[in-house]
Amino acid sequence: MAATLSRPATALLLVALYLLMCAAVWWRHRSRQRQAADDAAALLPAADAGPPVLVLHASQTGQAEEIAWQTARALHLAGMPVRVAALGEVGRDALRDARHALFIASTYGEGDAPDSAAPFVRDLMSAEGSAPDLSSLEVGVLALGDSTYTHYCGFGRALDAWLHERGARPLFDRIEADRADEHALAQWRQRLSHFAGTADLAEWDTPVFTSWRLSARRHLNPGSQGGPVFHLELTPADGSPLPNWEAGDLVQVCVTTDGADHAHDVDHDAQRPREYTIASLPADGRVELMVRRTTREDGTPGRSSGWLTEGLPLDGTVAMRLRAHASFRIGANAGRPLILVGNGTGLAGLRAHLKARAVARMDTTVGPAWLLFGERQSAHDAHYRDEIEAWQRDGLIAQADWAFSRDQSGRVHVQHLLARHAQRLREWVADGAALYVCGSLQGMAGAVDAVLRETLGDAGVDALIRDGRYRRDVY
Repeated sequence: MAATLSRPATALLLVALYLLMCAAVWWRHRSRQRQAADDAAALLPAADAGPPVLVLHASQTGQAEEIAWQTARALHLAGMPVRVAALGEVGRDALRDARHALFIASTYGEGDAPDSAAPFVRDLMSAEGSAPDLSSLEVGVLALGDSTYTHYCGFGRALDAWLHERGARPLFDRIEADRADEHALAQWRQRLSHFAGTADLAEWDTPVFTSWRLSARRHLNPGSQGGPVFHLELTPADGSPLPNWEAGDLVQVCVTTDGADHAHDVDHDAQRPREYTIASLPADGRVELMVRRTTREDGTPGRSSGWLTEGLPLDGTVAMRLRAHASFRIGANAGRPLILVGNGTGLAGLRAHLKARAVARMDTTVGPAWLLFGERQSAHDAHYRDEIEAWQRDGLIAQADWAFSRDQSGRVHVQHLLARHAQRLREWVADGAALYVCGSLQGMAGAVDAVLRETLGDAGVDALIRDGRYRRDVY
């Protein structure tokens, strides 16, 4: 009888815990929403101050959004009303009614718009016969890009051209920043000073590079047909406490030409930082990275990856700083089922999310996780297999699908597994799952997106993007 009575009680307890978890997730989400609303409201002065300056960002990794908020705060301190928004949240009426708009636009891959800007591109830039007349609008454009790609600043240039075609008048010539080049950003601040009518626009606070010590390095895939991948562990060189970060965040590593660590003056160095997704949490006591050693056309290793995986000695130091990646954080998806898709070193970001979910489930109930991961050979490239299998046994991962492309005559990649399990994909999404994709832009990310659209429909995928349930960290 006691055992029989305990079943309903246990079920009620589980339901109560689940409801408590949902309430906690909702409360955190509402708190963040309120904070964002407070930040936005603080930029708007009295109603008689005139229409606000639109500061619009098209951001994939969060960098354009960060610069947009820095821009808005600086203008606000100069006495100007400001409204900050993602480009995809702005419609034709808002643009027509505005008098001034500043656009900070990243380029995604080979000239594409970031995911968050897709509605703007579809509904305004690509709309034939119904594009708005912007002749009463003055605009400034900061295009962020990476000159190693063929279509450098492609989306920023396309946006700038479209604005001019619609009659918008430039406040100044378009500024292009190669990997957030400091000289270009200084030029942007100078133009903002002229626009605001002040010579002393507030300086922006940016995280400084500091010295980090390499405490461990492990070769993850000896014998692989692919490039060598290493697990790295780093801690602050001065022994100071770890800074805080969340799963999904990045580090920027700056290696000078001679490989030396110039953390204190690296912001003035001509070398640009290389970004890596963090594979650990602060609770691990260190920053963990997955780094593949790349090779240049002449056969020499890439500057950053070569130094981190081979040139930097154990206990040696490197200049590094952390950077928030808001669009790949868990956000309001904390309690949702997660579909995690990645390949190669993209496992780093997915691993961090799994680690965070393992911590969260100690205090509350979280949704299941489905991992789809692709590499070359099972014998050499099943990175962190022991850890993943332990999470499976523990129930953290409900399903793990591995795609090893070189283990059979026909190539199998993660997009093929996703298509093979299309019905499961539909069911998970219907149950509220969020999708996180991390890894290579070329091949994997586009193919996965195509499978999602074929399975869920364009409208379904666009709705996931709009709701923050489809997030990508691809490179």
